[in-house]
Amino acid sequence: MHLAGLPLATLLTLGAVFGTLIVGLYILKLRRRPVAVPFSRIWQQVLRDKEATSLFSQLKRLLSLLLQLALVALLLLALGDPRTKQNLVEGRNLVVLIDASASMKATDVAPTRLDVAKAEVTRMIEGLGGSDRMLIAQMDASIRPLSTMTNEVADLKHGLDQVAASDTRADFLRALSFGVDSLRGLGKAEIVVVSDGALGDLDRINRQLDLSKVALSYVKVGKSARNVAITEFSVRRYPLDKSRYEVMLELTNTNDKPVNTELTLLGDGNIVDVTQLSLKPKESLQRFYKDLAGASHTLEATIKMTDGKPDELPADNHVYALMPERRRARVLVVTAGNTYLEAALLLDEYLDVEVIAPEKYPPAEKFDVTIYDAVAPPHDPRTGPALYLAPPAQGSPVELGKPIDMFGFDTWDKKSPLLRWMELGDIQVAKGHTFKPDKEQKVVGASELGPILVSGSRSGQRYVAMSFDPRDSDFVLRVGWPLFILNTVNAFVEEDSSYISSFRTGEVWRVPAPSTTDVATLTEPGGKRRSVPVKEGRAFYLGEHAGFYQLEAADAPPIRFAANLSDIEESHIEPATKLEIGKVKAGALGEFKVGVRREIWLYLLLAVIGVSLIEWLTYHRRWTV
Repeated sequence: MHLAGLPLATLLTLGAVFGTLIVGLYILKLRRRPVAVPFSRIWQQVLRDKEATSLFSQLKRLLSLLLQLALVALLLLALGDPRTKQNLVEGRNLVVLIDASASMKATDVAPTRLDVAKAEVTRMIEGLGGSDRMLIAQMDASIRPLSTMTNEVADLKHGLDQVAASDTRADFLRALSFGVDSLRGLGKAEIVVVSDGALGDLDRINRQLDLSKVALSYVKVGKSARNVAITEFSVRRYPLDKSRYEVMLELTNTNDKPVNTELTLLGDGNIVDVTQLSLKPKESLQRFYKDLAGASHTLEATIKMTDGKPDELPADNHVYALMPERRRARVLVVTAGNTYLEAALLLDEYLDVEVIAPEKYPPAEKFDVTIYDAVAPPHDPRTGPALYLAPPAQGSPVELGKPIDMFGFDTWDKKSPLLRWMELGDIQVAKGHTFKPDKEQKVVGASELGPILVSGSRSGQRYVAMSFDPRDSDFVLRVGWPLFILNTVNAFVEEDSSYISSFRTGEVWRVPAPSTTDVATLTEPGGKRRSVPVKEGRAFYLGEHAGFYQLEAADAPPIRFAANLSDIEESHIEPATKLEIGKVKAGALGEFKVGVRREIWLYLLLAVIGVSLIEWLTYHRRWTV
């Protein structure tokens, strides 16, 4: 037996001091206090000061002294923290990474893989040695420590209770980096991975992280891999008929056997379409639904197997999308007359268009978008973002360059929402100008002679400028002309962002929000509300759950959006039998057995309480007085 607390010399000194004090108090207890009473022979006989001379009386008083000395001895031993020789060996320092990604929601082990993983970690906690320490961390799209490095069972179990599965993939590189950093400088360092093995690209981790100074252990969770998933899902309205829409989705069979499934589309909670599909082993099947109607706000898709056997990962069987809002926008056209422009705007029934002559600008009312046709008066903030067609040098938001003849679009930004669904390579322009944009302005399209389509922002409002008059080209005779006009209007009134029908979980979302606020309130699918930061008109949030969200900011209407898992790696739920990162092979975890903690000072304190109870009982029974 060895002492891990106060040294023996200190304990002997404290024992001598407290022992002497108790013996002194014991001696003082034997002295009786004289009390004067009326004299009488009978009272003299009863109250005579007698010394305890009998052997029994002496033993009673000696027992009281021994109990007090025993209390002091037990307390001092507890301060010394006595331990057996094997417990004085340096304990392990463990970081336990619990996989809480979407695949851990699989039900191939009851009730879920995550519940089984938490049971495994509970056994580890209860089997910790007296010198062992552990840190619990949840691993999904982020890494969250849920306890300190400690051996306190209550703290570790409290942290374990907070682990909950998300609808994301596991960022194993970040989790291992956290584990290595947490164990740096500690002896017997070990990282324990409790997972089903769906941990992404292990070769990339091997290239970026050195695991030579820590031991790596792997606890496998899960046993089978029967799953069919919806791995892609998106929806968009037709730009010229926003009452109708089309849907694209992808189904993936992760099994080695063919399966029969039933796919259901729901619009605003009502069934829109039901399709029976057969998928071959390991097949990914894409489906397009064109010219659909019956949904105004939300669209969902669900899938289930029809052979009576369960799908072991329900998390990827339900996906969500938000339909673009069909709100009306007020558009002001400042022109001396342009039939092509006015006709293009008539194609969208959700535009309220007002045409005025240049001399009547600015109007008294507010507008969402303004289109300036061959004019560039001082822009009024009440008229919103602006589209300039062939602006004159005086008032143009972009500096004009040299005049050019016979040109077209040689390059253009195919990812720009202004040019969605458009091909510009065959457009011919008779005459116009080039632009000389500055570093804050973005070139959207250019000829070999210079930029001819530029976007930018001034005073917090966006604008787009085209350097030529469309009537001096064949652009107005092509289907791309009304598409360009409607795309630009949609981009200005934020309808382009709504065409992102759903975000992907596990990523940082940039949700459009009012630029006048710094904080917005986000309501998650489960109803939980939290504050999220807003910067430059975007709310930032790391999304972890699939479903419908709502973003609210002061003095602005709520913004709804959807999120989906859509991760083929998480849908492949077959558990990995081993974990190898380069030359590092994770070993099996041992020496965690449910048992009694070998910390003797705890039992010494219990003994102190027991002796105190004995002393209290003997005193009140008058056995030691």
